[in-house]
Amino acid sequence: MLHWLTVLCVIFAAGLILLRDEVVSGRVLKQWLLEGHRHFGLFVLVLFFVRIVIRIRTGKLPPTGNMPKAVRAVAALTHIALYGLMLALPMLGWALSNAQDRPVHLFGLTLPTLVGADEDLADSLQTWHIDAAWTLLALVLLHTGAALWHHFVVRDDVLRAMLPSRQNRLTTND
Repeated sequence: MLHWLTVLCVIFAAGLILLRDEVVSGRVLKQWLLEGHRHFGLFVLVLFFVRIVIRIRTGKLPPTGNMPKAVRAVAALTHIALYGLMLALPMLGWALSNAQDRPVHLFGLTLPTLVGADEDLADSLQTWHIDAAWTLLALVLLHTGAALWHHFVVRDDVLRAMLPSRQNRLTTND
């Protein structure tokens, strides 16, 4: 379930900032879209830590299917990169806002300042944030393609393992 909640937060964060770039006028609307982008980015950061805690407590998931070592290694590296970006991207955005001398808020609370106001640093952080976002998109597409390849070509249970189970849906909807 956290997997799909993270996916939704990433989609909303990306969608809001891309929509903001398309808005021609309306300063208030642009600011609202930017704040929504920041909130969903921070939700990804919160979910990152929740997922890490759960992974530490429950251990590594059992392997699904009979994959060669090379495929498992690429999958592991992709997951490490995805987790790294789920941490780095929101932190870069938070630091970027601070470097632009803008406070960061979550649920009405002002979060601590990570860096001081610095125009040159803000320019660098913005470049890193955008580059990291495109890298995340590429990895998400790779991850999605691999899941679909497993489902339709290899015909194993990798994709089904990512879907919420019927039992989980029944217990969480009660």
